[in-house]
Amino acid sequence: MVRNDGVIIAVDFDGTIVEHAYPAIGKEMLFAFATLKALQDKGHKLILWTFRVGDTLDEAVDYCKQNGIEFYAVNKSYPEEEYTHIVSRKINADIFIDDRNIGGFPGWSKIWQTLHPEGGEYNHIYEDEEAHKNYKGKNTPFFKRLFGK
Repeated sequence: MVRNDGVIIAVDFDGTIVEHAYPAIGKEMLFAFATLKALQDKGHKLILWTFRVGDTLDEAVDYCKQNGIEFYAVNKSYPEEEYTHIVSRKINADIFIDDRNIGGFPGWSKIWQTLHPEGGEYNHIYEDEEAHKNYKGKNTPFFKRLFGK
């Protein structure tokens, strides 16, 4: 699957943009702000997606602004979203960048190279294309799928 349009990218703060030091703000991760700026320059929308709330969230947002990054949304899918108990906390994003990924945080250089090889357009290729396909028997009647008859 190759896409050339900007995508929505949800980015964690602690352990991803900065080193872990919660509730303080850790040291910037190598190439974090340079990569985030380059992603925005390519037309991607960035969402800050973090555990932080209240004052610690405000500090994180301010820290990012001081380093040239203003997010499309913060802890929500779009700027106007209002959180209530009936709204899912799942962020609607195409890509999630987080230090809690399987295999850990790959680093900002690897993230850039994965999303924009050769510095070109967004080029997302699944590592295992089959893992992203729906169950092939979805049009098979339920009982036949369940019991194989």
